[in-house]
Amino acid sequence: MAENAVKSANAGPVIVAEHVVQEFSVQRRGSTRLAKVSAVADVSFSIEPGRTLAIVGETGSGKTSLARTILGAPPPRSGRITVDGYDVDRRGRAVAKARGRLIQMIFQDSQSALDPTWSVNRLVAEPLRPLGLGREERRQRVEEILTRVGLNPELHGRRRPSELSGGQQQRVAIARALVSRPALVILDEPVTALDAATQSQVVDLLGELKRDFGLTSLLIAHDLAVVRQLADRVATMYLGKFCEEAPVESLFSAPAHPYTAALLSAIPSFTPTGRPRLRLLGEPPSPIAPPSGCRFRTRCAFAQDTCAKVEPVKREIAPGHSVACHFPLDPDSTPSTAEPGQESLGTVAGVRSDSGRE
Repeated sequence: MAENAVKSANAGPVIVAEHVVQEFSVQRRGSTRLAKVSAVADVSFSIEPGRTLAIVGETGSGKTSLARTILGAPPPRSGRITVDGYDVDRRGRAVAKARGRLIQMIFQDSQSALDPTWSVNRLVAEPLRPLGLGREERRQRVEEILTRVGLNPELHGRRRPSELSGGQQQRVAIARALVSRPALVILDEPVTALDAATQSQVVDLLGELKRDFGLTSLLIAHDLAVVRQLADRVATMYLGKFCEEAPVESLFSAPAHPYTAALLSAIPSFTPTGRPRLRLLGEPPSPIAPPSGCRFRTRCAFAQDTCAKVEPVKREIAPGHSVACHFPLDPDSTPSTAEPGQESLGTVAGVRSDSGRE
């Protein structure tokens, strides 16, 4: 299992998302009228083979909606997504089967994602059925991947999820996602539900699997320490849009978007030299009626009139580093109007506003 089963058709990116839009209709409170929620708004990105792109942002920023759109649950309202050159947002039974061979997802709550009535062997073998493999080859694949994720095929393979610890359940979920050797793996908060010690073990395992198998992955996470350990590139997402995208070290050392800088300020150990900590202002606006111009402007300490009138376009400010901001932060110094002394909780979800409410 030293390579992916889905061979790359070309030397280009494994996944290419172009101008992806996802909207949902919801009923307004106290009204019979439906309103559109802008969950993903014109998002474009790509991931090269063997690399990991992490998407970070507050709860409700659209990260999981984007991941589910890639899976086709549901397909995008507009835009295009290709994985290994295959158009995965087309409809039809044949397309759905092909999508399952191309993309697999590791969910944050493994207990809910695993059928409690099935044995571990059956759970892990299920993604192999569409591949047309014989029984013996399926058995060998299951034993091999269970061993690789640190489980005993004889001991754990016959058990049901309820007979395993939380960490073991997540290892089963990882094995099930990787056994078919997909072109792309989506990791949706893969360690959030685990205790600190188990989190560390699973993060180490994911890093080893990425290195040994050359995994290409999309990581959704709140914990920026996990992002720094697993990701090659990071994109910050706010109210359905990408604010900034850069190599992980570039983004951590010199964030250009005020939102990114505020998220990094929530990490207790993050002490950028000569930079005051930024504070997020107010509360996130409703995705039903996002602000005009820059969607982040209502919470930005540096917003000006232009920000309300003109939507910023993502542009490259350094090799591989792009930002959607009219007034990006200077890489050598944060503007003096920034507010120092923000209380830190260590995760994106823990960023506090001036009111002190999460």
